[in-house]
Amino acid sequence: MNTKRKSTPSPEGQRQLEALRQAVGKALEKKRRLGQYAVTWKDGKPVIAGEDVPNTNENAP
Repeated sequence: MNTKRKSTPSPEGQRQLEALRQAVGKALEKKRRLGQYAVTWKDGKPVIAGEDVPNTNENAP
């Protein structure tokens, strides 16, 4: 099966992608203002950031 992949999305796809980026940005900003943590991806791994990051140490009580 051969599929051709475009390097850039269509104009409609670009509008949708921008809407998603704005929505995620607003959600992350809201979490930051509320002091909540957020999980994002960096270099293929999940990253937890924020003031109330849960303790990930498995040996903790």
